[in-house]
Amino acid sequence: MYGALWRLLPGDRPTKALTAFVLVLGTVALLWYVVFPWLEPKIRFDHGTVQGDTGSSAPATPGASASPHATAPGGHRPGPVRHSPAR
Repeated sequence: MYGALWRLLPGDRPTKALTAFVLVLGTVALLWYVVFPWLEPKIRFDHGTVQGDTGSSAPATPGASASPHATAPGGHRPGPVRHSPAR
């Protein structure tokens, strides 16, 4: 397929390379400045939609005790996990 596209471009090899580069650059700019900004409000990547059941033991608010800095029972903070070297 790329061979067919290459043959459709006008000119010799350097002209074809420059034309292909400009076309790719134009496509990326069109996507970046027109398509993606138009599409972003419709997709909403930053809004979670996962809902759990109400009978679980999960915290009521997101991140209430799911912090990586939460203390373990007894008031101790767990340290990093240390693995012994493989033999």
